[in-house]
Amino acid sequence: MSISRRNKYIISGLLLAFLISFTFDILLGPVKIPLDEAVKILFGTSSNSTWVSIITEFRFPKAITAVLAGSSLSVCGLLMQTFFRNPLADPFVLGISSGASFGVALVVLTAGSFGINLYFLGDIASNLSITVAATIGASMILLLVTIVARKISSNITLLILGLMLGYIIGSLQNILKYFSTPENLQGYVIWGMGNLGNVVWNDLYFLVPAVFLGLTFSFLLSKQLNLLLLGESYAESMGVNIKTVRLSIIITGGVLGGVITAFCGPIAFVGIAVPHITKNLLNEYDHKILIPAVALVGSILTIICDIISQLPGSDQTIPINTVTSLVGAPVVIWIIFQQRKMQHSFTV
Repeated sequence: MSISRRNKYIISGLLLAFLISFTFDILLGPVKIPLDEAVKILFGTSSNSTWVSIITEFRFPKAITAVLAGSSLSVCGLLMQTFFRNPLADPFVLGISSGASFGVALVVLTAGSFGINLYFLGDIASNLSITVAATIGASMILLLVTIVARKISSNITLLILGLMLGYIIGSLQNILKYFSTPENLQGYVIWGMGNLGNVVWNDLYFLVPAVFLGLTFSFLLSKQLNLLLLGESYAESMGVNIKTVRLSIIITGGVLGGVITAFCGPIAFVGIAVPHITKNLLNEYDHKILIPAVALVGSILTIICDIISQLPGSDQTIPINTVTSLVGAPVVIWIIFQQRKMQHSFTV
């Protein structure tokens, strides 16, 4: 794996941007904490217990969660775009996000039938129940897609299957919403906006290893992904077992996309936008370089979006999904126009 001098400078700049943005994500927020006090807190010498609690129990795990979410969703998007050879594929193209959302909807929206307002039972009870429900829902869809993938050979068919599963699950969610109580419907809507602040230190004991394993397996698939860029027939002629690679990509992408959705709710556009931003920034298509770079850029982008969503200096916060959509949607529009230009150049 050789990196050009230009890309070494860019990656060095990205690492510096990561450190700066991560630090600002810890320092900035609705509660103003002086810089000197924040430094004391980081070194364990502050005497202000309230500020210590804000940074150590809320801001620090939230910043770590932003890194995990950004890297996971971005690499998952890269896997899906390479696998389907579709620049608009994203982490949720196989219906994994829809499965997670349905699991949460099934628990939160039906709780009212038993006289329970599940979302407002308390932070620990609600977060645990929502996380478990999302994980089970994503796992069920992943299991179904994995079984089907063994029986069909077309990636396009698999893509259509994922989209149809998303539509079916969306319809079932609408039925649940219709019969839900207003309080539980409000809880589900809040979860659907995405929230990095729901993750606490105990959640990170599961989230960090899951993301680490997913990113590691993604990197181990780099050679096969490079060959898939040249087409399945070429990859097969080079000794790649297409069925095995397909299952590996599905499972790895499912873990990366599903676990983040379970803990943070659905976070839009990061998985679509970041791979394209990274490819254009580095002018690189080798997945051994792209996967770490995409994880880094995804982390930076998600941290910056988290900082913006906190509206530093204000008592208000806005959902992370709102900010990521404002950043990601223009990138998708740019991709569509680029595709139209390429098609036009081929027809002229």
